[in-house]
Amino acid sequence: MKLGQTAAIIVAAGSGSRFGGDTPKQYMPLAGGTVLSHCVKRLTAHAAVGPVVVVIAAGQEAMARATLGPDIPLVQGGATRRESVQAGLEHLAGLGDVKQVLIHDAARPLLPPHVIDRLVIALEHHDAAIPTLPIVDTLARCHDGVVGQAVERDGLVRVQTPQAFALAVILDAHRRWRDLPEPTDDASMVRHFGHDVLSVEGDLMLEKITHPPDFARAEAQLARPLLPRVGTGYDVHRLVPDKELWLCGVKIAHDRGLSGHSDADVAIHALVDAILGALAEGDIGSHFPPSDPQWRGAASRAFLTFACDRVAARAGRIAHADVTIICEAPNIGPHRDAMRMSLAEILAVPLEHISVKATTTERLGFTGRAEGIAAQAVVTLLIPDL
Repeated sequence: MKLGQTAAIIVAAGSGSRFGGDTPKQYMPLAGGTVLSHCVKRLTAHAAVGPVVVVIAAGQEAMARATLGPDIPLVQGGATRRESVQAGLEHLAGLGDVKQVLIHDAARPLLPPHVIDRLVIALEHHDAAIPTLPIVDTLARCHDGVVGQAVERDGLVRVQTPQAFALAVILDAHRRWRDLPEPTDDASMVRHFGHDVLSVEGDLMLEKITHPPDFARAEAQLARPLLPRVGTGYDVHRLVPDKELWLCGVKIAHDRGLSGHSDADVAIHALVDAILGALAEGDIGSHFPPSDPQWRGAASRAFLTFACDRVAARAGRIAHADVTIICEAPNIGPHRDAMRMSLAEILAVPLEHISVKATTTERLGFTGRAEGIAAQAVVTLLIPDL
């Protein structure tokens, strides 16, 4: 599920001349993919990012398609980075529904999801935001190999990408740039036209791949061991007349259904909370508050897809999910296989990684009186070690 109207441009039109060799560095192999494919994966996996456009140089389409497949839009760039970015911006403007954009360099493949989170949140109240890191080393000028005077580092930061903008603001800056000197980055353009740029915390994972030794660093980071993370979830909904009954994404024939702001699929709600708990990213109510009218009557599978996207954004995977449905009726047994297949399809995991069970409370409590249905879930994730 893609929330909001935030798109992304990956600038991959460089020749990689500083890197050396015949293959531009964005198409070089890296940890089972390429530098570019890792960039695309990190952005497309994030729930807040919608369309992702890759800007390439003339003659690079075959290489781009070989690493990205047929579905990612490709836009031919220009002679300079600025012209390439504008080509991507004009493409997004033609889509009509994009309001915000992240502009990212293909040479920074290890994009952490929390940096995207910070940028998207910053755009709620600002026209531009960029990730930065403080400078901790002493800076000095050097001439002919001789170190000279130290440079005061107070107020200096290291600027990274992606840089985030209101689409209208950054597109206007590009269209007005004309014959001005080539900018150092997109943020400098919007500053030139009077817009403030907010700084958000960057990440050392965003170090740029510039020279061959940088590949060894990136490979080592991508080879981090996967550690298990376990989350639990629990949810309850009341049974009421004149409502459909949905459990694990399957519509069940019954004389009553579950009451809730969405379709009230209690099993999926418990599973979503288990995944978010394993990620330490809140609960279903913090991401989909009942007070928000856009989720009225929504299919709960959308919430589960969102949770899966959060796992993918952390470069993780779902190892196992176990759901227990607690009710007197309906009888879950005849629907168990369909429920497992439904969850396996939404989670994109093999069927044998999904367990669905049912139990009663021996007619005790609200479930025993058939007033409602409860569900609990346990999920095991495998997430790269920080």
